[in-house]
Amino acid sequence: MTTLYLLRHGIAFDADARRHESDSDRRLTPEGEKKIRRIAGNLRTLGVELDLVLTSPFARAHRTAEIVVEVFKIRKKFAVSDDLAVGGSPEALLRHLNEHHTSARSVMLVGHEPYLSELISILLVGDTGLALDLKKGGLCKLAMTRPNFGRCATLEWLLPPRAMIR
Repeated sequence: MTTLYLLRHGIAFDADARRHESDSDRRLTPEGEKKIRRIAGNLRTLGVELDLVLTSPFARAHRTAEIVVEVFKIRKKFAVSDDLAVGGSPEALLRHLNEHHTSARSVMLVGHEPYLSELISILLVGDTGLALDLKKGGLCKLAMTRPNFGRCATLEWLLPPRAMIR
């Protein structure tokens, strides 16, 4: 693999305690869906190609990934990973990529904060000390020979959602 895209889920509804909705069940708002669809469309227009989209099982991330898969027309290249959920293990995620997706040259990971920023930091500098703030719908592109737990990547870009919607 040479390219890793990290996409934070789109704008989601707040948790509703009256409906006993858990954090993992929070869905994208209509505005969140619309923005993610525009971001994915603009990525496709820019010539981005994806071999695999791997997502957190949480509803808001899962729907974000579904929209990307729909726009890119790559349904067979979609998988869910508990290691991308809140509290997931970046080390296990990277091990999974290396063991099961070695032929994927371009992978998108869809997840949450602060997990994604911490993962970016680990891949760029070897620890979680790099201060990043990935906005909802924000996207990071990293280049690397192989994803390893530790410093192994080069930052190609880090874009707020407004840059990808225009």
